[in-house]
Amino acid sequence: MINKFKLILLIVFFIYQTSVFSKTKEDKSFNPKYLSNYLSAIISKNNDDIRESVKYFSLSKTLSNEHDKYLKKQILALALNSQIQKSINIIKSNKEKNNINFFEAKLLLLINNFKKGEFDQNIKLLNELKIYKDYSNYQYIIYEVFKNYNDLFITREININNKNNFGKLSLINEAFANCYLNKQETGKKFINLINSDDGEYTRYLFFYFNNLIENKDFDSAKQISKTLNILDVNLLVNQSKYWIDRSNYKKFNQFFSCKDEADIIAEFLFLISNFYAAEKNFEKSNFYLNLSIYLNPKFYFNLTHLLENSLENKNYNLTRKILKNFKEEDEIYYWYKLKKMYQIIYNEEGTDQALNYIEAKFNKYTNPSIKILYDMANIYQNSKKFDESIKYYSKILQKINKNSETYADVLYKRGSSYERLGDNENSDKDLLKSLSIKPNDPYVLNYLGYGWLERGYKIKDAIDMLDKAYNQRQNDPFIIDSVGWGYFLIGDYVNAEIFLRKAIQLMPGDPIINDHYGDVLWKLNRKMQAKYYWQSSFNSKETEEELKKKIKIKLLKGLDKV
Repeated sequence: MINKFKLILLIVFFIYQTSVFSKTKEDKSFNPKYLSNYLSAIISKNNDDIRESVKYFSLSKTLSNEHDKYLKKQILALALNSQIQKSINIIKSNKEKNNINFFEAKLLLLINNFKKGEFDQNIKLLNELKIYKDYSNYQYIIYEVFKNYNDLFITREININNKNNFGKLSLINEAFANCYLNKQETGKKFINLINSDDGEYTRYLFFYFNNLIENKDFDSAKQISKTLNILDVNLLVNQSKYWIDRSNYKKFNQFFSCKDEADIIAEFLFLISNFYAAEKNFEKSNFYLNLSIYLNPKFYFNLTHLLENSLENKNYNLTRKILKNFKEEDEIYYWYKLKKMYQIIYNEEGTDQALNYIEAKFNKYTNPSIKILYDMANIYQNSKKFDESIKYYSKILQKINKNSETYADVLYKRGSSYERLGDNENSDKDLLKSLSIKPNDPYVLNYLGYGWLERGYKIKDAIDMLDKAYNQRQNDPFIIDSVGWGYFLIGDYVNAEIFLRKAIQLMPGDPIINDHYGDVLWKLNRKMQAKYYWQSSFNSKETEEELKKKIKIKLLKGLDKV
């Protein structure tokens, strides 16, 4: 705390001694309280308290009006607080002073023109934005994509720029451009994207459905909906299926339209937000997400992304505030809301209180959907209430096609609950039945193979299953750990160390992988290193008590005494 206070004093001293604030300048407009407010704003912003930051920036009005860096910080703080229009108004009021020469200011003006449909006004702005495009890859992409979309909206022609291939992002933009012009190729563009092998693009099923419904092709929408595995699609697609199965087609146009330029730009900004979130840059992610929501406030489902960012930062107050947007009429997202409240209560109060909350909400459903039953079964499984989880997995199995992949997935989940109860007979029965439907499922192969190795049962078959799983998922740390542990159990410690080292490099914090790696190091007579990994496993909050007891013995007496 003292060091932080010294740092603040140093900043105050430095700024106060600059020519801007020097007393020799006799700047009559300056009031020392503005500097205090500015510093308070910066500290609040760095502490993720955006609302407080905005308040202090507004009190520092003189600084914001006169100095570029203060203005920039104020505009960003407003945008992060979802006050996009206010930030745009401030930029406009400062435009003549030539102190808005930064990327985000130009970007906000472009966003404003896209919202108002003033695409001609963007031509000059895009030329101004061009100078920033080399600052970072994302800024370059934003400039190029905005330029292409602006040309599309003015000329109503698709101009493919072969110089700039942004991979799948280019295919996404091309699909939306075709959809905007209602070209026949639109469906094909979305299908190619959705069926892509090198990524997860099921989200675009919503936009494909949207296009089909806009063109009154309800039969195609229904046929595709029937093929979906509701346990294995994202929220947006699951909600889409819910509407289509009930012929509630009018819902789609309430959230998004390919004919609305602002909606298309909003979806692109949502993508940029996801890119930043993947890099754990949540401030940038939230900035672009708020721009997306400003352009298309109808599509409130995208708030889930802002919500996940706030959960990642353990900002539960903001999470609760966002959750208020989700309405009971949209069943899938409403159940998502209840699950997130369960997660918050779990983190704040513990398992019992969280379980009481979600059970009370679940019991209000007279006829819960398969997805809700499945989620509830998973909650019971994660809470180690395996008898309850088995009960709900069994209910689901009675409702679905016995030859479907969904059936195989639920059998896998029920089989893992049986295994945790020590009921190996029923566990093996479920897992083998699952494999008879999906013979190459790497996770079922891994689970069953690992279990058999632990029990010393059908060792050769178990190793074959693990090899099969590994050949499909060579970078999955859990599967790599299983293969390494298989080698350990048959006494091949050299190969065990190779695989377990790779697993721990991919997932250094996992307590089971640390424990396994410690065991193999002990067998290789690297005992000091072994104790380091055992201690790491012991200290983990995720380590179960039974494992901790075994590790304690290993740390005191060595592996052979367990």
